[in-house]
Amino acid sequence: VVKNIIETHNRAVDDIIANHAFLTSLNANDYINDSFGLLTIKDIVKELEKPGRDPRPVFKTATFKEGVEKVSDLQPSMILEGVITNVTNFGAFVDIGVHQDGLVHISSLTDKFVADPSEVVKAGDIVKVKVLEVDVNRKRISLTMRLEEQPKPANANKKAPTENRAQQKKAPAQK
Repeated sequence: VVKNIIETHNRAVDDIIANHAFLTSLNANDYINDSFGLLTIKDIVKELEKPGRDPRPVFKTATFKEGVEKVSDLQPSMILEGVITNVTNFGAFVDIGVHQDGLVHISSLTDKFVADPSEVVKAGDIVKVKVLEVDVNRKRISLTMRLEEQPKPANANKKAPTENRAQQKKAPAQK
């Protein structure tokens, strides 16, 4: 197509690249043939007008917090930027830059009721999260996207130790 354009108008390729006035004066219908249709011709002219343009949207990446590189660097209440890596029926996993994804439970995705997490987030989304809880030994990170949500106090989820089974058995009733 480009060869046909330069031959028809007796110009060099360098003379037509980024030459807006010349390229807008072209009639794309004049270059349609068995191999190239109207849309393809228009795409070629657009590329000649702005060579090297990338039609994809701007690629955004999360900015991981400096100094937070491993699970043990995390502290409750930290607000971090991350990328959704997986969406499940119980929540979403978020890469926050510590080589271990954290979980945002379905109840912590938003202030509204969520039946399906994929209605709120999708893989690749960049999100702000707050660290709720960190279990370094089990490599578990609990996160929330509700930034006003407060972390659970330490040992809030742990049950009090149960008494020894022997102590739990009732002494036989005396007559």
